[in-house]
Amino acid sequence: MAPLDPDLCYAAASSRDARFDGRFIVAVRTTGIYCRPSCPAVTPKRTNVEFHHTAASAQQSGFRACKRCHPDATPGSPEWNVRHDVVARAMRLIADGVIERDGVGGVATRLGYSERHLNRLVTDEVGAGPLAIARAQRAQTSRVLIETTDLALTDVAFAAGFGSVRQFNDTIREVFDATPSALRSAGRTRRPADADAGSSATVTLKLPTRLPFAGTDVLEFLGRRMIPGVETCDRVDGIQRYRRTLSLPGGDGAVSLTTDNDCDHVVARLRVDDWADLTTAVQRVRRMLDLDADPAAVDDHLGADRVLGPMVQATPGRRSPASVDPFETLVRAIIGQQISVSGARTVAAKLVRATGTTVDPALVASWSDLCVSFPSPDVVADAPDDAFSMPTARRDTIRRAAAAVANGDLVLDVGVDPSEARAKMLELRGIGPWTADYVLMRGLGHPDVMLGTDLGVVHALRRIGSTPDTTTWAPWRSYAVHHLWAQPTEPVTPSRKDRP
Repeated sequence: MAPLDPDLCYAAASSRDARFDGRFIVAVRTTGIYCRPSCPAVTPKRTNVEFHHTAASAQQSGFRACKRCHPDATPGSPEWNVRHDVVARAMRLIADGVIERDGVGGVATRLGYSERHLNRLVTDEVGAGPLAIARAQRAQTSRVLIETTDLALTDVAFAAGFGSVRQFNDTIREVFDATPSALRSAGRTRRPADADAGSSATVTLKLPTRLPFAGTDVLEFLGRRMIPGVETCDRVDGIQRYRRTLSLPGGDGAVSLTTDNDCDHVVARLRVDDWADLTTAVQRVRRMLDLDADPAAVDDHLGADRVLGPMVQATPGRRSPASVDPFETLVRAIIGQQISVSGARTVAAKLVRATGTTVDPALVASWSDLCVSFPSPDVVADAPDDAFSMPTARRDTIRRAAAAVANGDLVLDVGVDPSEARAKMLELRGIGPWTADYVLMRGLGHPDVMLGTDLGVVHALRRIGSTPDTTTWAPWRSYAVHHLWAQPTEPVTPSRKDRP
């Protein structure tokens, strides 16, 4: 991560430019408070401020969060989506809650480094070590649970990942300059009007994102590919709504998402079996919706292209949706190798009905269209023949892929090196370049994947009457693919070169 330029940061903060929220933190020495760049408070003197890459770094330096702008409730840095080095992969694993589950050692082991070396790398880059970053994340999760649910404060402490109630109390006082009880009292007056008031079963959150944001298009894209029972998509009072079940480390979950174009947030209603999974669920939903993207950078680059320019102008802020489960994306990609999108939905639905896990009815109460979670790799690997409504070769490919994921030969998570994951997938018989690249783009959220042999892309370019140099679209070729996919009416399927 490049060092922060104090003069540029101060200029951004002076203009209260919201595009920089999440990119850096403004810490005011005279007040001991840190803010987001767009904080509406009076801009402090240049000599009284310093700048940090993360809230964790500001907290380590003794600053506490601003009560006015809530700097912890900002979009994440887009840098972690673009970069794939060890620090970026570590940041994604920390955000996914791996430290809470496996400790710093668990993150280091996944990345192939010692704890000491990982601490040094992360601290040198972002100004705080993995534990401090995880602590800042716990504080944010605690604030959300305190202000939006009626969970007992003791339950909140352990759900957020704290080892003791005393540690929880001390951190909340230090970060927010308030006791947990005071935060709860203040939070009751700020609950969203559409929150499930009085319910500890559902958390209603506003997930922030940067503008422009083609929110309706994102949910419609997911809806066109939904698997009945796992997902549902509809419109309520003219607003797009998407719901799905989640398979989380501590159990199942479910989420209902609503948004609109040009809205700077997505309203998420989350339910989880284990509140300790809340942070993980939020981060996976954010990745699925690509909420931490930098739309201005993407649109400026692609908008200057002769072919893509009109598409960007027609739909600014288009995202490249990822997935809550890369393994699920792999199975979907293999199913869809030779059939239409609607056909793939039908086949996937049969597989899920035969092998998926029925979720607790209480978890999806009032969300009656959701009833099952996507099956785990070991279950798919051992599924009977009649669970697969597809040719034998493709069925065997899915089993091989599922077994590879189940036994650890193929790692598909936010901390994996994309090039290594692609190479491992291509070693499996029946998986070709289109499938592997599709999983990188949709499963792992890689921003620069060009599906050049995809029939949807080929047909779109043919109708436009152009054969552009797609290398000039880097490093945002995944977004270019989504712009092209939005043009055709024909289903998107891979080329013959990728058929097993």
